[in-house]
Amino acid sequence: MIKRASGIAKEPNTFFTDQLSNTDILNEFENIGKEIVRQLKEVSIGAICDTIRRAGTLMGVSRAFKDLNRPLFVALEPTTSPILTDGKTGSHSVEGIGLGFIPSLLDEQHYDKAIAIDESDAREMAKRLALEEGMFSGTSTGMNVVGAIEIGKFLGPDKNIVVVACDSGLKYLKDGFFF
Repeated sequence: MIKRASGIAKEPNTFFTDQLSNTDILNEFENIGKEIVRQLKEVSIGAICDTIRRAGTLMGVSRAFKDLNRPLFVALEPTTSPILTDGKTGSHSVEGIGLGFIPSLLDEQHYDKAIAIDESDAREMAKRLALEEGMFSGTSTGMNVVGAIEIGKFLGPDKNIVVVACDSGLKYLKDGFFF
C-alpha cells in the first residue's frame, strides 16, 4: 500500500501526505505534551504510555519533557503483533496500531520500554470505560488504560500515569462492540 501510494504521488497534481513518516505531526503532539505539562504542573508524573501507530503522540509528547523531570515513556503494542517487544508481527483487530513494522518516527532515545497488551483486555477495558466512566472510546484507548494499570503495578500506587484517549467509540458501533 505504501509503495503504491508513493508511486501515485509521482503523478502530476498529486500530494502524498506520507503520514507514517511525516515529522510535522511531532510538533502538534509536542503542543499536547506542553498542555499536559501546563495542566499537571503540580502533579508528579511517573509515566506516560501510548499505543504505537505512527509514534507521533509518544514522540511528540516526550519532546515537551526534554528540559523537565522526565517520566518513564512506554510504547504499547498488541501481544499478537509484538514488533517492539519480541521482533515479531502478526494479525490483530485494533485499528490503527501494530502496523507490522517499526514506524520511522519512533526514536529509541525518546521512550524507555515497550509493553505488549492483550487485545481482549483492551476491548474489555474500552467497554468498562464506557459503562463505568462514561468515556466512549475505542480499543486503542482501552489498551492505553490497561498499559497504565500494568505500569502502575510496576511503579507503585504513588505514581501518576498519563494516557491519551485516542478516539471515540463511534466506529465500533456497527460491529456490536458495545452491545
